[in-house]
Amino acid sequence: MGLFDKMSGAQSQVQDALTPVEAFAAITLAATASDGYLSEEEARAISCTLSRMKLFRSYSNDVIIRMFDKLLGILKGEGIDFLFNAAKNSLPNDLREAAFAVATDLVLTDGVVSQEERDFLNDLYQALGISSEIATEIVQVMLIKNRG
Repeated sequence: MGLFDKMSGAQSQVQDALTPVEAFAAITLAATASDGYLSEEEARAISCTLSRMKLFRSYSNDVIIRMFDKLLGILKGEGIDFLFNAAKNSLPNDLREAAFAVATDLVLTDGVVSQEERDFLNDLYQALGISSEIATEIVQVMLIKNRG
């Protein structure tokens, strides 16, 4: 490995760090895209859901669009696992349960939960260090919410 290879790798690691807000959004994006498909309707659902949250209220529409362009670029260029790991590593502990809840809600919105989405949510709660009891409660509430 040459000198510039080392420097390029260090630069890439710095660029891969996400802000807490980006990490939260990335979790929702990864969850929604975990079945290998991200529809226009799903993208709107993410945007609508996040825009109602206190965490995102101070962000203008333009800033949110740029943030999602960045996250979609990572998703397309590096893959869902890379995006997931970058988000997981950047998400503060106090936002982990909320991120899991919103991701679960978005996955359940269309009424169909694929095996890939089930696997993703299972991996997500474990990766975020959420207890199985809390994760189960969150899933139960979101199932109730999305019945209607």
